[in-house]
Amino acid sequence: MKTAIATDTNSGLKKEEGAGLGVYLLPMPFSISENEFFEGVDLSSEEFFAKLRADEDIRTSQPSPGQICDFWDNILKENENLVYIPMSSGLSGTYETAKMLADEGEYKGRVYVADNKRISVTQYASVIDAKNMSDSGMSAEAITRALEESAFNSVIYLTVDTLKYLKKGGRITPAAAALGTLFKIKPVLTIQGDKLDAFAKVRTMKQAKSVMLNALKKDFAERFSDNKADKTTLYIAHADENELAEEFRQEVYEFFNLSPDKHEIKIQELSLSICTHVGPGTLALAAAQKYEA
Repeated sequence: MKTAIATDTNSGLKKEEGAGLGVYLLPMPFSISENEFFEGVDLSSEEFFAKLRADEDIRTSQPSPGQICDFWDNILKENENLVYIPMSSGLSGTYETAKMLADEGEYKGRVYVADNKRISVTQYASVIDAKNMSDSGMSAEAITRALEESAFNSVIYLTVDTLKYLKKGGRITPAAAALGTLFKIKPVLTIQGDKLDAFAKVRTMKQAKSVMLNALKKDFAERFSDNKADKTTLYIAHADENELAEEFRQEVYEFFNLSPDKHEIKIQELSLSICTHVGPGTLALAAAQKYEA
C-alpha cells in the first residue's frame, strides 16, 4: 500500500488541487478580530485580502493537537501510514507539535513528520516530490529522509509593496518603517530554510525584480549547479497581484532564456500566513530543485 502524503494550507495547495493529486490538506487557522477562521474552509483568499486591507486584526495561528490528531485519524482509516509535511520548523511551532504527537502511541511508526524547512511555493514543491516518491513505491521513512536531506535546495526572494505589514508584524521597527517610507525604500527579502531575512534595499519594483532575477541566477550557478534550470522548478508567487505576476513570468522566461514549451513557470498565491506579514502587492520569485532518485 502506498504511503499517504499530507500537508497544510501553508503550502499554497488548494483543496481542489489537493483532491486531484490525492494529497490530504489540513486547513490552517487564523484569528481575525478575535474570531477563528480556517483557510480554504470559511476563509477564501478574497475574503482574507479584503480583511487585511481593512486593517482588521489578523494573527496567524497553528492547529491544535486535537485538530492534527483528527486529521491524521481520518487519513489512517484508509492508509497504512503517512508523511506529513508542515511548514518550516523555524517559522512555526506546528512541526514540533506534530513531531511530538507522531512519536507517541498509535502514531509511532505510522506517521512520519518531515522537517522540510520550507513554506509556500517551495513547500508545495516538496509535496509534489513526496507524492511522486510515494507513487514510485518509496517507504514513508525514505520519503521523510529524502525531504529533509533536500530541504535547503530551494529559495524564495520577495519584495513588498509597503512596509506597513512588516512593521505591524514586528519584522521591522516603527522607526525603520517610517524612514523606509520617507525615502521610498522597497526591501527585497529572502526565505531560505528557517527564517525570513533582509536581502537588499531598492526603490522601485523594476529594481526589485532585477535584484531577484540576478540573485536567482547566482543560485543556479553556485548553489544548484543548474544554469539551464533543467533540474529546478521555478515559481512566481504573489499576494493578490496576479496581473503583475503574469508580467513577471514573461520577464523570467526572457531573462533565463527559457522556453514555455520546455519549462513551466507556475504562478501561485503566497500562502496567507506569509501574506499576513508582507501584505498585498508582494511579488516573489522562487525555485526548488526537483527530486532525483
